[in-house]
Amino acid sequence: MSARLQFWAGMRAQSPLLIGVVPFGLINGIAAVAAGMPPVAAQAMSAIIFAGSAQFVAAQLIAASSPALVIVAMVFVINLRHMLYSASLSTHLATLSLRRRALLAYLLTDEAYAASITQYDQLPTAAHKGWHLLGSGLTLWVTWQLSTAVGVFLGASVPSSWPLDFALPLTFIALVVPAIVDRASTAAALAAGITVLLVMQMPFKLGLIVAALVGMTVGLAVEQRQRVNTASVAEDNQS
Repeated sequence: MSARLQFWAGMRAQSPLLIGVVPFGLINGIAAVAAGMPPVAAQAMSAIIFAGSAQFVAAQLIAASSPALVIVAMVFVINLRHMLYSASLSTHLATLSLRRRALLAYLLTDEAYAASITQYDQLPTAAHKGWHLLGSGLTLWVTWQLSTAVGVFLGASVPSSWPLDFALPLTFIALVVPAIVDRASTAAALAAGITVLLVMQMPFKLGLIVAALVGMTVGLAVEQRQRVNTASVAEDNQS
């Protein structure tokens, strides 16, 4: 199980998710230009922030002439979910060098996390897991930069009749469905989904963070209860 094999495995795992990434990248490029950003700045934002939803909101705020502090704060809040991903990955990648973890942190996205974390139980070492995430994250990075660039340079020439707005929900559906494999993940998805509907009017997109925390709490509670039940059954069988 070589590093090269895991790198290619990460690329293959990411490939199906690119169906939603490409049109979403186009949307971000078009939105950035429409907001009045120069093409170079629009592409630089894609490379520096590298977070679709945050970039899209940033473009909207720029178009509305919002203060720079508000834009930075909004991007920070939207990307807080990456702290949850990092916490989840820390136990798997803790033995890697700081330089490698920094690179993987830059490449960490919703899609890269989902494509790799579902495979980590089958990988024996942190090195293998790191190469898998590198393949997944780098594949997404290249696709995102290229699709954003096309959107930037096409600008307003893309017909408004194209249904590109389906990209974001399609991408997240592709992320969530394969990860729902047991009672805990099902409970977490349902709890998060119901919560986000109830708190979606919260300011600064905080409803997303609240829903994620509720989903994680419910999922962990269900998983803990399953472990207790399994342990009780095992003790009954031994007695």
